Formats: sequence, C-alpha cells, structure tokens
Amino acid sequence: MKTGIWSFAAALISFMISSLMGLKLIPYLVKVKCGQTIKEIGPTWHKNKQNTPTMGGIMFIVGSFVALLVTSVCYIFATEDYMINKLKIARVVAGFAMALLYGTIGFLDDYISITKKRNMGLTAIQKLILQFLVAGAYLLVLAVCGDDTYTIIPFIGNVNLGFFYYIISAVVIVGIVNAVNLTDGIDGLNGSVTMFVAAFFMIMAGAAGAMGMTILCAAIAGGCLGFLVWNFNPAKIFMGDTGSLFLGGAVCAMAFALDVPILLLPIGIIYLFEMFSVIMQVTYFKLTHGKRIFKMTPIHHHFEMCGWNEVKIVLVFSAITFLAGIVSVIIYLFGVIK
Repeated sequence: MKTGIWSFAAALISFMISSLMGLKLIPYLVKVKCGQTIKEIGPTWHKNKQNTPTMGGIMFIVGSFVALLVTSVCYIFATEDYMINKLKIARVVAGFAMALLYGTIGFLDDYISITKKRNMGLTAIQKLILQFLVAGAYLLVLAVCGDDTYTIIPFIGNVNLGFFYYIISAVVIVGIVNAVNLTDGIDGLNGSVTMFVAAFFMIMAGAAGAMGMTILCAAIAGGCLGFLVWNFNPAKIFMGDTGSLFLGGAVCAMAFALDVPILLLPIGIIYLFEMFSVIMQVTYFKLTHGKRIFKMTPIHHHFEMCGWNEVKIVLVFSAITFLAGIVSVIIYLFGVIK
C-alpha cells in the first residue's frame, strides 16, 4: 500500500511538471526556431511536420528528475528509512545519471541538426563511441559499489558471466538505447510504449521491494504521460534524440537494477522489432543489391506505407507492449521472486 502511494506521488509530480512545461517550452522552441528537419527518404506526408519543435524530451527529463528527487527525500524523512543498501542507491542514482548522459548525447545531436539545418547531427561513429563510454562508466560505478557479474535467468537462477558480463552488458545497453531511439518516428509512439514499459518495471520493482527504483519507474511513466499531452497525434512537439536516448538509458537502468536485463526481450519487444527491422532491411538490401523486405523501416513506417494511420500504429504497438508487460511481470513473479 505504501509503495503504491509513493509511486503515485512520483508519477503525479512528473506528469504535472512534464505537461505544464509544454505551455512555456513549445512557444520558446518555436521562437528560437528549434524545428525538426524531416528526412527526404521518409514518408512524403511527414513533410507537413517540418519545423515542428523538437528537443521536447526536456519536459519529461525535468519532470522525472524533480519527481525522483522530491519523492525520494519525502519518503526518507517520512519513513526514517536511512539504512538503505549502498548498491540499491547506486543503481537508482547511476541509472538515472546514465539516462541523463544519454539524453545529453541526444541533445548534442539535436542541437547540431538544428544549427546545421539537416537531419543528422553527430556521426554514427561519434554516437557509438559516446554511448559505449556512458555504458562503461555506468557498469564501472555499479562494480565499485559492490555489484557482481551475476544476472538472473528466470526459472534457472543466478548465472555468473564473469568478465563477459561487462562486455555483454555494454552491448545490450547500447543496443537497447538505439532501439528505443528508432522507435521514435511517429506521433506518440515512443512515449506510449515506454510509458507501459516503465509502468510494468515499476510493478516488478515494487514486488522486489526496491523502493528507489519503484519511484524512478513511476516518475518516468508519469513524465511520458505528461509529454503525450503535447506529443499525441497531431504532435505539437517531438522528443528528439534528447528524449529518446534518455528513455533508452532509463529503460536499461530499470532492467539492470532488478538484475533482469533478459526481460528486455519480452517487455521491449517493440523496441527489438524496430531495431531488427532496420538490420534486416539493410542486410537484405546489400545482399540482393537493392531489394527490400519491408516497404520502409523502422517497421512503424512499413505499416504507414501499408495504409495504417499513426494513431492505429500507436494503439496496436502499445497494446502489444501492454500484453508483453503482463507476461514479463508473470515471469518475474514466478521465475525470479521466490
């Protein structure tokens, strides 16, 4: 019961700040001409979105940060729970810091894109180097704070990966961050999917008694919902790489804090579909010298080209995430919590 109250408080604070920031941030971004440049290779009807303000991820970044800070401090003083495990604190603080750093990389990418009036900021190599550095720093902090090289495999138990844990983890983090980034392509999609992912991770964190991570998940979910007030079709603002890379880092922080990055497979099924659709398309295109599997990737654009409108895609992808979230919680409760 107490967990629910604090989670609700975090979600509400984050929602209110994120949604209300739109009243000031959107006019400001329009004024300073921080508009999105639409790719020439994208769907032609997306051209009417040209110059829609971007970098709106700032809204839920600020909202979730304030909600996490305020709710955590209030929880500590209200419960006098000062004896908190150092590793649990590190997982929350380092996890949110990782998300912020990924958001910073996204901000640089957005800023360069806007100032140069093109749909490309940092190069792919520059992004990857920075992303792996952030992932490495996150894993190093956890190791210093006492984390081990074990990961939980549902229904099997703890599996020690040894040194390979760090290599695999870094690849998983960078992969998921970019997969979440690819999911940001139509109005309301990334915010809706990630809201459900965060909500179901919140349930898992609550079941594990990880109050700090429960509050963080609730704050992210509330921030996404507040952002959707302005981002749902027709979008008045886009999150940009500022928001999508931040959300990617936050999703990874949730999974690793609970020692279940493997659950990113079911709960992050939409992210994976988006990423692998691109990989498959590029690989097949090169091998066949110009042939395609999908009409366009990431895969949400394929469905657009098939005649689905953006609202339908968001609803279907969100429904899939919702069902995958239920499956993930069941796996966690019966295959991890004992």
